[in-house]
Amino acid sequence: MKITWVTRSFLDYRLPIYEEINRLCNKELTVIYFADVVPVRCQERLKEILGDRAIGLTGEVRLGGKKTENQSFANSGGLRIPLRPGLVKKIKSTKPDIILSDGFFQWTYAALINNAIWKTPHIMCYERTMHTERNVSTVRKLARKIAARFIDAICSNGIQTEKYLVNFGFPREKIYIGNMAADNDGLQLSISNLQEVDVSLLKKRYDITEPIFLYVGQLIPRKGIMELLTAWNKFSLSNPLATLVIIGDGDEKEKAEDFVRNSDIGSIKLLGKMDYSEIPIFYAAADIFVMPTLEDNWSLVVPEAMSCGLPILCSQYNGCWPELVKPQNGWIFNPLDKTDFEQALKTAWNEYQRWAEMGEASINIVQEYSPEKMAGKIFEACEDTLNGK
Repeated sequence: MKITWVTRSFLDYRLPIYEEINRLCNKELTVIYFADVVPVRCQERLKEILGDRAIGLTGEVRLGGKKTENQSFANSGGLRIPLRPGLVKKIKSTKPDIILSDGFFQWTYAALINNAIWKTPHIMCYERTMHTERNVSTVRKLARKIAARFIDAICSNGIQTEKYLVNFGFPREKIYIGNMAADNDGLQLSISNLQEVDVSLLKKRYDITEPIFLYVGQLIPRKGIMELLTAWNKFSLSNPLATLVIIGDGDEKEKAEDFVRNSDIGSIKLLGKMDYSEIPIFYAAADIFVMPTLEDNWSLVVPEAMSCGLPILCSQYNGCWPELVKPQNGWIFNPLDKTDFEQALKTAWNEYQRWAEMGEASINIVQEYSPEKMAGKIFEACEDTLNGK
């Protein structure tokens, strides 16, 4: 089976899925991407996996305005479609049996055109949920309904995405659960190579005391950073021994720093942005992970933290919680409800003795959402589509 995956951009977490699909289709996977935005480290690794079938293109024309890196909530800007001249023909030149794409917009337009003109089967991978799409415009809805005519099947993140797609009008029987996954094995390998002294030195370097609550992600309004700091401010008054470690950068960095500086807040470390390769040791050092997002499709830092054996405090606005966060490995809370957020922190703290057991449960749960299994679901969708199912 010759598969061509057209994706404008990708990051490290997608590489294990590409590698597994390439194995499943007998090394007949081609990935076409926009080289101007994909990190060099990711491009080099993809070349190692696919060789000449990793095709990075440059040059692009944007219709509908420019999307900033720290664009906050979904659908907060106008419709934007990036066009790459020659992309449609480039896809066709790879002679695919089937085309994969990511989302309704970005470079998916080229897959839609290939399907419309040459009838090449097309499967789309999709992430959005009813919550993230609560403010979707009529124009976007119409564009998606038109695009759906040229999509044979959709691979969704989970049941939250499936609900949105069914509500949108896409046939349930053409929806496959399986799309995003963290690099579970890679993270676990990184942690297994660490020595106890490495973690001890890290804590000493940043003056971090246990137990450690960890957040990894952008510091932008959508991620609920200020809600986290507000809840922590009250929680830490009665629990001064705990430390909140925040890794990331973004529009709210200065606001967060000012809040910490001007508040009678307990131990908190704002460590700024770090390279992906530096993150595993913080997962190893942490005791529990907190994700206060106000809107997310499937926060990959949650399965990352789970694969590293951490219990999870997760916002109800994160699309991954029904599958990944259970009573045996974490707690769900409403970050917009100050009382509920603070109570969730207190409840987790009071069950400190269970954290190690809950971390083991996290590992067991996330194994069902590994890159290999998600790639298998995507490949299954490809096989079924080609077989006319």
